Amino acid sequence: MVEQDENAAGDDLAGAFGGNVRRRREEAGLTLEQLSVQSSVSRAMLSKVERGEKSPTIGVASRIAHALNASLSDLVGAPAGAGSGVAIVMRRKARPVFRDPETGFERHIVSAAPGAGGSEMIMHYLPAQVSTGLLPAYPPGTEKQLVVLAGTLTVAIGGIIETLEAGDSLFLQADTDHGFANRTDAACEYIMVISRRT
Repeated sequence: MVEQDENAAGDDLAGAFGGNVRRRREEAGLTLEQLSVQSSVSRAMLSKVERGEKSPTIGVASRIAHALNASLSDLVGAPAGAGSGVAIVMRRKARPVFRDPETGFERHIVSAAPGAGGSEMIMHYLPAQVSTGLLPAYPPGTEKQLVVLAGTLTVAIGGIIETLEAGDSLFLQADTDHGFANRTDAACEYIMVISRRT
């Protein structure tokens, strides 16, 4: 799990997330009501998220991102890493972290250059007995690959259930609803690479 000083940075990200949602919504010419319909998230919740008053759950954040045709990393505000064009470094303290306020699920952006080459790398921390719930389908051509670093991960993909132990890996086409769960009494950590073919 992350250190205390990263918790403050995570709180700052709630405001950044909301500001990015508002900016993307306005750029798309959408009202709050229209985004509410497209995302299946209430207008009241969207308003609170945009003002930085409410941190959304991972499911709500994913629905908002999909409705805005954005990645969750875009809305979190993944910073550009420091370095030359040859090598880019992102220090751990600069790592954007999305925290689900209800479950403790954490999504750490660990790509120093998110989106470079059409992919991004994310580290997930899933506490004991926690599930992301079903996440909405990504656009066609989106693929996810993951490897479990610690614990046991249960993955649901289109009616199929796979249980992975530390060291196990999985590939999935993410254009169908899918979800991740930790059904054990120990935390689970896994690295995921999301690739988008255009």
